[in-house]
Amino acid sequence: MPKSQTHVAIFLRCLFGGGTERVMVNLANSFTDCGLKVDLVLAHKSGPYLSQVAPKVRIIDFKSPKLAASVPKLARYLQQEQPLSLLSALHYPSEIAIFAKHTARVKTRVVIAEQNTLSLEAKNLPQRTARLTPLKARLFYPWANAIVAVSQGVADDLAQVIKVPRQQIQVIYNPVIPPDILEKSQKDVAHPWFNSGEPPVILGVGRLIEQKDFPTLIRAFAQVLSIRPARLMILGVGSQKPYLETLIRELNLENYVTILGFQENPYAYMARASVFALSSAWEGFGNVIVEALAVGTPVVSTNCLSGPAEILAGGKYGSLVPVGDSQAMAKSILKVLSGNYPIVDSNWLNQFTYSKAASKYIDVLHLKQYIKAPYPDFSVISC
Repeated sequence: MPKSQTHVAIFLRCLFGGGTERVMVNLANSFTDCGLKVDLVLAHKSGPYLSQVAPKVRIIDFKSPKLAASVPKLARYLQQEQPLSLLSALHYPSEIAIFAKHTARVKTRVVIAEQNTLSLEAKNLPQRTARLTPLKARLFYPWANAIVAVSQGVADDLAQVIKVPRQQIQVIYNPVIPPDILEKSQKDVAHPWFNSGEPPVILGVGRLIEQKDFPTLIRAFAQVLSIRPARLMILGVGSQKPYLETLIRELNLENYVTILGFQENPYAYMARASVFALSSAWEGFGNVIVEALAVGTPVVSTNCLSGPAEILAGGKYGSLVPVGDSQAMAKSILKVLSGNYPIVDSNWLNQFTYSKAASKYIDVLHLKQYIKAPYPDFSVISC
């Protein structure tokens, strides 16, 4: 292998503020800590996570606003650079990665990481193209050298969608907990709602899209507020913001609910919240649940497919409520605010650390022999 050859390239559309993009940046940075040479290949170089990319990661910008225009550029990159492995996440970039590899006729090992429950996405996303997602995945995914799913539920669903034996799909939980999470969680938050003596804050984090079902959380909060003082804070951006703001006004919650937008350090907000609530209609994993648990904040989550029940050990480490049931969510939030919630075993959270995920991805990418510095073993100190 030439000394300058890239060990692993990671292909994404961009680095806007979704959980998948953060996961891939975490992996890229972790790989460089192991001594691997990493290229982060983007259809277009944009998004808030750019500032979190380690200096050792080389960013390749195709300058293609439309993802489909990246196919010939990615094929040409593969021919010129010939990385040993190519990792892609999300189904559309993954399809492009597979197609580009075969167009380029290179030996690069292609690994795709499915982050969501495809059958539910196809049924629930408003875009017409989403209806074709299972068909396209069935066509392209079997051509990958390896398929990773971020939860057992996603793996089970994907095996049925693409018609492959379940054992051909490896489950690797997302690298969610960084070694410095406790340090970041202690950073100051300049918001008056976190001042001493203020009512407890319920926190929701995620893109403002239909999948996250923030209307259910807002309606649940209205029921909580009718019983006791509280505040609701939502971190995220997305197309549903105008609708959510209208709902907040209709419920007369303007003084009790705020949507702050994307925050680069959500851990500080999580650590100061009294309850973390996830109201999603479906998930692939649920990174934010892990983050909240890691900083010691109790969790109330919908029992949606897939991920939350796995993370919360079937309800052992947090409350699980039916999807779309604002009354059940309100009841569970009130229970937590009364001081009734479980303590999470830190050993349980170790499976979601950078070190665990990085080592498993290095194995599936067939890069173990190129490791120069083993990734430091990190355990969650406290939660």
